[in-house]
Amino acid sequence: MEKTYRSVLFDFDYTLADSSPGVVECVNHVLGRMGLGAADPQKIRRGIGLSLPDTFVRLAGQADPGRSREFVRLFTARADEVMADMTSVFPYVPDALRRLRNAGFGLGIVSTKYRYRIEDVLGRNGLTGAVDVIIGGEDVADHKPDPAGLRAAIGRLGNAAAEVLYAGDSLVDAEAAQRCGVDFAAVLSGTSAREDFAAFPVVHFAPDAARTADWLLERKPLRPAADDPVKPAKRA
Repeated sequence: MEKTYRSVLFDFDYTLADSSPGVVECVNHVLGRMGLGAADPQKIRRGIGLSLPDTFVRLAGQADPGRSREFVRLFTARADEVMADMTSVFPYVPDALRRLRNAGFGLGIVSTKYRYRIEDVLGRNGLTGAVDVIIGGEDVADHKPDPAGLRAAIGRLGNAAAEVLYAGDSLVDAEAAQRCGVDFAAVLSGTSAREDFAAFPVVHFAPDAARTADWLLERKPLRPAADDPVKPAKRA
């Protein structure tokens, strides 16, 4: 019997939006402030989705807790200035979320990016209220691949883990799903290729979140779609 999902959780960066220009700018701004050399932009992009402390260790090769805290502090301050302006929601995302909502799915976002920043980006793109729950980096003590964020979101949605699908672009997302006991759909709109997920159970591969929505809706919508379009973006 085909499995029925009642809710869909999404990663944010590279799954619903592209923040890579802002992340590259912020990382290299902060590394410069800390007296370290600029990192290769492609290496920075490949690490998007990691926690900020893990990002610092990966790029700077330093595991000093004090320096890591300094990196997090400086990155957060710089990101507060520039990140929302340098982040773009993928153009197909509003329609994909609308179609899933109209079909009766619960929706959420689980990310290492701070929740308030995700809310800012969604608001700038006319997507305030488009999902039921957002769990960001400030909401849990342990970040992906720890499953704490997924568990928190599932609890708020009121589902069992078996009723939830998590869609993300990275191996960190896949590991978090596996550790949480939820099915995982790989979205190939980031820097990971299909073969990179070989070590993890993946129930579906799609080039982007819109195709993931197509797959879910083709399986078995929970209710007939309604005409309730997400309003277009409003920008200052």
